[in-house]
Amino acid sequence: MARCRCDMRGLLSFQILWLLSKKSMHGEEIAREIAKRRGGKPKAGTLYPALKELRTNGLIRGDKVGKTRVYSITADGRAAAREAVVYFCRSFGDIFADSNRTMHRVARPTL
Repeated sequence: MARCRCDMRGLLSFQILWLLSKKSMHGEEIAREIAKRRGGKPKAGTLYPALKELRTNGLIRGDKVGKTRVYSITADGRAAAREAVVYFCRSFGDIFADSNRTMHRVARPTL
């Protein structure tokens, strides 16, 4: 996958909440899931501060299971994720709605 030149790092907390709304995961598992979507794994110095902030804000919890911390979304986190999806769709929905036409025009060679 080609590296995106547009800075998408601001979406990390949103992506973590979305992933944890699907299932509980440990940090490395979250990093792998993000890597599947972004094409690159977030560094520990980026991921764990985001997880800490989400925990501090009560949106996720981190329970120790042996030596591993498993993160789960809280009820407040689910509400925040729903609000974030609404905001994201309102802010970017028209981009996705138009993307098929735009990408078709961009990909089509001009004669």
